[in-house]
Amino acid sequence: MKIGNLARLLLLACVSLTSNVYAQASSDVPMASSPASSGKSIPTDRQLARDVRKALSKTPNFVVSNVYVKAHDGAVTLTGSVGEGAQIEQATEVAKGVPGVTSVRNHLTHYTRGY
Repeated sequence: MKIGNLARLLLLACVSLTSNVYAQASSDVPMASSPASSGKSIPTDRQLARDVRKALSKTPNFVVSNVYVKAHDGAVTLTGSVGEGAQIEQATEVAKGVPGVTSVRNHLTHYTRGY
């Protein structure tokens, strides 16, 4: 009878200790996805790049199949190629209009088919 009570007590102590250790460990680690202190939601680099690409894809007569977008802390870099020279500047203007973009580096080139 004493061994049964001792086993239960030991099991209860292990469960209690384990949950306390987990609670301490998880509360000590800051959350990476916590919003900024200003109260505004700042998009992640990946989300910002997606937003810029989506805006480019919605631009009439703009083909984004050869356009690559990278973002880092609001700075967007466009690389790849477009079919018309005027689309290079157009891509810059569209990217600047996306919320969260602070600057745009445009390394797009114009390609000619068949050459």
